Amino acid sequence: MILITGGRGAVATHLTSLLHRDGRPVRLGSAHPDSLNPPAGIPTVRLDLTDPSTFPTALTGITSVFLYANPDHITDFIDLAHQAGVTHVVLLSSSSVLSPDPDSDPLAKSHLDVEQALLASPITTTILRPGSFAANAGAWAWPVKAGHPVSLPFPGAHNDPIHEKDVAEAAHAALTEPRHRGGRFVLTGPESMTFAQQIDQLSTVTGRPIAINRVTREEWKRETADHIPAVYADALLNWWESNDGKPLAVTGTVEELTGHPARSFTTWATDHTADFTTS
Repeated sequence: MILITGGRGAVATHLTSLLHRDGRPVRLGSAHPDSLNPPAGIPTVRLDLTDPSTFPTALTGITSVFLYANPDHITDFIDLAHQAGVTHVVLLSSSSVLSPDPDSDPLAKSHLDVEQALLASPITTTILRPGSFAANAGAWAWPVKAGHPVSLPFPGAHNDPIHEKDVAEAAHAALTEPRHRGGRFVLTGPESMTFAQQIDQLSTVTGRPIAINRVTREEWKRETADHIPAVYADALLNWWESNDGKPLAVTGTVEELTGHPARSFTTWATDHTADFTTS
């Protein structure tokens, strides 16, 4: 039985469908299981990674786990997983852990803490380290639908947008193919792109003109304060500034794991056109 955490997430949703297609026994965990809509026959369970009281029931009978990187109570989770008989964890981490000083970056450190705890445990751990999710562009949906400019402090900052389906398929391979067990995999999209290039592609796909409003760091922080805590906002801004005008290296790891090249940002935008055009 495979336990999938973060059941409401896009990666978990796609991964669940892939494993169900294969006939693999799956249990889908979420802090809000009533909101899940899994394929028929997939059991759900309340699993809140910030609440250790939900761990034992979720882990009963489980041998493998797909785990979102949440450092809260990670030691408790690992201990109970080992006691329950879990032998393999596939961790969704982040390539930010490979930065020169990940301990100084709260986003990177949160992932690194989980990696280190798992690697110090007796459970075999496979680590997926995606870079930027293409789905981060979803933050632009509201201004695009409203016909407003997208506020960007560093429109020339490069990222390596990866489709959530590619991450899910990589996780599927890590869970089901023994040759990948225990590996460390950096996942990227097929090309390094600036935010401005992503905006241009999104405009082409949606058929809507999308302007960019170049804002200061502080202006962007004020605009996003309701959903991005300041400490994380600063980490993002620092990362974007460091990559302003500097292309990122991309990997062929998606193809190595899945057998096909990583999907383009245009493919992601096409798949999500309704998010930017439907009120």
